[in-house]
Amino acid sequence: MGVKRKAAAAILVLLLLLGSQWLYGGLDYHWDSCLKGYNQVNKVHQLSNSSGPHVAEDPPVFPICPGQNFQVSVLVSHLLAAQAHASDVLLQPYLLSWDELVKFMDSLGPVVSLISNEIETKTSVIRQLALLPEEGPEAEIGPNMHSQTGEKNNLKAKQHSDAYRSVRSMIRAEVDRGVVDFHHQTDSGCRTLLRLHRALLWLKLFLQKLAEMPRAGRLRSPSDLCREAYQSTLAQHHTWLVRRAAELAFIAMPERGFFFRLLCVQDQEELSVMLNRVVTTIGEIYDRTQGALEENGMLDLP
Repeated sequence: MGVKRKAAAAILVLLLLLGSQWLYGGLDYHWDSCLKGYNQVNKVHQLSNSSGPHVAEDPPVFPICPGQNFQVSVLVSHLLAAQAHASDVLLQPYLLSWDELVKFMDSLGPVVSLISNEIETKTSVIRQLALLPEEGPEAEIGPNMHSQTGEKNNLKAKQHSDAYRSVRSMIRAEVDRGVVDFHHQTDSGCRTLLRLHRALLWLKLFLQKLAEMPRAGRLRSPSDLCREAYQSTLAQHHTWLVRRAAELAFIAMPERGFFFRLLCVQDQEELSVMLNRVVTTIGEIYDRTQGALEENGMLDLP
């Protein structure tokens, strides 16, 4: 434990120096991790961004973990609700999924929570973009303004809101408005989504590896699994300094028993069953987002 504590202290200092660059700018692509969430544990979540009466059929049943902030059942419910139709992803439940993943990340300790704060920044960018019309000049229209002007502004606000309803609608709207720059960094929703998308692949692979049953009678450490998942995903987008910081961070990863307690399972077999179902659900969202970004040439936005 002494080694881990010293490593964690060193990592904290390094990450504080790196600041928000973990996910943006040069460190922008940092090992986008798992994210932060809502405190409505044990409650039914109303997903107002869903497509009318759309409700996921026969969602998998996961236990509610008493006293836990992160709830895998809530995560999966948001991921299922985000499946708009065959090839699209609804943004509100998608972002709610990230909220729950931030809770997961925060539970892993202060080193990782620094990174989860950057994820929250990313989700906030998209949320703020969707709210801009309500905060713009048209939101200040008074009762004495001509009714036609008010109706026109209301229509514009609705059109903007509809543009950020799903991944594909956001892509179409931002491309049409010239918001996306394929050569320079911008604060577009598409660029922000790409960073979250890369983080989701890292997370998906890590959970997939964590679900693996023993090989040759032994289970590999979460630290090693996290490092492998990182090296094959996010490391490809990071500078040397970022990669080194991430490698150090993995040293402080909790042992496997922590994940048993976090997900309310008794052993690796139960953990494997649960995580494989989670990974499958994440994979569906990832594949849909990947398809939308690839079709529009957005997989390498600066």
